[in-house]
Amino acid sequence: ILEKIITLKRIVSNDQLGTYGVLLDGDYPFCVTLEPPWVPLENLRDSTPFLSCIPAGVYEARRTNSPWFGNTFEIFLPGGDPIPGRTDILLHQGNWNRNTSGCILVAEGFGMDGMVERSSAGFREFIYRVTGYQKFLFPISEDY
Repeated sequence: ILEKIITLKRIVSNDQLGTYGVLLDGDYPFCVTLEPPWVPLENLRDSTPFLSCIPAGVYEARRTNSPWFGNTFEIFLPGGDPIPGRTDILLHQGNWNRNTSGCILVAEGFGMDGMVERSSAGFREFIYRVTGYQKFLFPISEDY
């Protein structure tokens, strides 16, 4: 059993701007998120790699050192198996949907024109909250 749980509650999805959410440490909301919108494949159950957010569900986040983003976490299925059809799904900094190819952007607040603001500060808080953990449970729910 993983000791730490960080939850992503998706709160709105917009086909043009993206999928917006809130990160929770227990019951405490501490950051906002931005992901690509849901872009289904032909079977409508799976989503399009590099263009879509991952499906809602329970995941495991594992610490990694990304060549682009440094110290961060990558998302896997529980137990560490990769998400089918996906690679390198990271939590990282960014302000616009165009800053991600399926990853989860972490920031401090929602901004104008679909952006999220103060991503550096939000990402620092996220990393602070998972200090000392190599992995954590990462449930994603859709609350819209």
